[in-house]
Amino acid sequence: MSLNTFGHLFRVTTWGESHGPALGATVDGCPPGVPVDEAALQHWLDRRKPGTSKYTTQRREADAVRILSGVFEGQTTGTPVQLMIENTDQRSKDYGDIAEKFRPGHADITYWQKYGIRDYRGGGRSSARETAARVAAGGLARAALSELAPGIEITGYMTQMGPHGITGDRDMDQVDQNPFWVPSAETAETWAGYLEELRKSGNSVGAIIEVVARGVPAGLGAPVYGKIDTDLAAAMMSINAVKGVEIGEGMAAAMLTGEDNADEIFMGNDGQPVYSSNHAGGILGGITTGQDIVVRFAVKPTSSILKPRQTITKSGQATEIVTRGRHDPCVGIRAVPVGEAMMACVILDHLLLHRGQIGGEVGTHRGRIG
Repeated sequence: MSLNTFGHLFRVTTWGESHGPALGATVDGCPPGVPVDEAALQHWLDRRKPGTSKYTTQRREADAVRILSGVFEGQTTGTPVQLMIENTDQRSKDYGDIAEKFRPGHADITYWQKYGIRDYRGGGRSSARETAARVAAGGLARAALSELAPGIEITGYMTQMGPHGITGDRDMDQVDQNPFWVPSAETAETWAGYLEELRKSGNSVGAIIEVVARGVPAGLGAPVYGKIDTDLAAAMMSINAVKGVEIGEGMAAAMLTGEDNADEIFMGNDGQPVYSSNHAGGILGGITTGQDIVVRFAVKPTSSILKPRQTITKSGQATEIVTRGRHDPCVGIRAVPVGEAMMACVILDHLLLHRGQIGGEVGTHRGRIG
């Protein structure tokens, strides 16, 4: 299986399976001299790890990350950083019944059709457990960004669970105060009741996650095939169970007129351009404007459910399947820190690309306005 790497200069290769002894990431291209340790990375992994509430899988994993290379005396050396996370709570026996059956909605059937072999223990490589490695790499990217561009802040949150959106005004202080990463205490209460009913019935539901990067300087990204939104879309779409990605107004832009969609430009008091709105999501022509980068992605319902579904066996026989084990009733909940990690990796990658092509700080000596 090839193509397990993403990024241009900041390159992340993830490895490992859901029920193997360990998984992790090899990160190449991280600048030297970035202060980082295991505790700093663990902070981000703790936000993603399973078993943190009754609304996520009850698989109990510490997700303890170990740095095996590329860091000396608390700083990156510029050599590849090897990150490893051991699996400690596998229950492979839960998947014995599906060894010969394909789970509808999963990658079981396509892995079999492509490779002629598949790891049925939790989905193996196709499991969402792979995203723990991305979050570890994203923690390293955040550490590098805090050194190279300390004004950047990345925040993710859920904006919709199934048919239920956010009710009332958004309060970003609430994002870390509820198990759904939703900026509304009222909405969190509504979602809790809704998801509890689904969980008890053995069903699942999808979600929409929004990730915002603030303080990103203007000038990152390049035309025509090096657009930062191209890489952001690919990064978010690569997350397990994601079926749609949009930037700024996204699909809703098709319903606007040119007059409504145009983000008018004015000169600010500080001598920098300001915009009347941000329909573009902080990116024009594949290059950042200096506004907030706004990305949304849609996560499908967890395919492993206790509801009987029709399927076939490897020999082509019709059968019925019920997927037992420990699964997220809404996998979108734990996708929030994963989306943040992918945003961090892409922004750092494009910051390094910009410095490699243009040199110096972003926007300091070219394209001066006024």
